[in-house]
Amino acid sequence: MARTAVVAGTATAVSGGVQRSQQAKAANAQSAADAEAAQQQAVADSQAQVAAMQAQMAEMQAAQSAPPPVPAAAPAGSDFMAQLEKLANLKAAGLLDDAEFAAAKARLLSS
Repeated sequence: MARTAVVAGTATAVSGGVQRSQQAKAANAQSAADAEAAQQQAVADSQAQVAAMQAQMAEMQAAQSAPPPVPAAAPAGSDFMAQLEKLANLKAAGLLDDAEFAAAKARLLSS
């Protein structure tokens, strides 16, 4: 009887050890799968950010390459002061920068 108890106790201990070992392996496999999924999600997020940045960059380049608006040419024979005031108003409104204003004023003065 004592021998049966020793055999049964040993068998229980061995099967418990095997069970704990299998549970540890399953937990390690699950955490490895979780880590792989997290890494794949991080890669997907990074690719989405890169795509968004590229789209933003393309929009910015398109906006920079658009030609600036050309001021309308003053009709011939109109009042010189009215044309000059119109140019000054366009510059004050921010539609003309200093260089454009100077060029338009030079054209007006030369005509």
